[in-house]
Amino acid sequence: MVAERPDVVFERSPRAHRYRLTLRRDGVAVAIIPVRGSEREARVFVEEHREWLERARERQRQRPRGAAVWTVGTHVLWRGELTEIRKAVEGERPQVCVAADVFRVPRLDGDLRPTLEAHFLRAAKIELPARTWELAAVTGMEVTEITVRNQRTRWGSCTTGGVISLNWRLVQTPDFVRDYIIHHELMHLKEMNHSDRFWARVEEVCPEWREAERWLKRNGSLLGL
Repeated sequence: MVAERPDVVFERSPRAHRYRLTLRRDGVAVAIIPVRGSEREARVFVEEHREWLERARERQRQRPRGAAVWTVGTHVLWRGELTEIRKAVEGERPQVCVAADVFRVPRLDGDLRPTLEAHFLRAAKIELPARTWELAAVTGMEVTEITVRNQRTRWGSCTTGGVISLNWRLVQTPDFVRDYIIHHELMHLKEMNHSDRFWARVEEVCPEWREAERWLKRNGSLLGL
């Protein structure tokens, strides 16, 4: 007899500071339990986000087979907008447009995703550190280093030594979401926890943080998180 596949699996993470819910490509939801959390509270968290989970599953069901491949005509998130990849005006080298940005590609047929994600990563390594330094100066936070990484389970992290790491996919989000994640990590330099005092500090510097959290919950699956 084949065991029924679970609807939700619960995984404890010693590095997580809050409950998280993600949807795998096979349709199974993964609930992350933080270091001081419990499975009972994780189950409550899942039920509170059941509507988001069902929407994410519906998007997954409607996604055509092979949608992980990006071609001309595919819609991708870029600068916070779901934008079609379009063929650029003919030139010496093949190019595509994503919103107002033009990117060179090796060829117009085949999977464009590796090339475009490499372009996005290069943009992120320029834009995200620059914005972080700017917001650190505004908030008076002492940052020692900023890195941009290909994180698969989180949007950002920081250390007590002032090192902030950001997920390159933040360049695909709206500016207010990007700024929220940066402010979130900057405030961890004052409070290395998710206490009420921490969220009060976030509220002071980023009043729209709740809206940003809602955007991430609605669209995180489109970015692979």
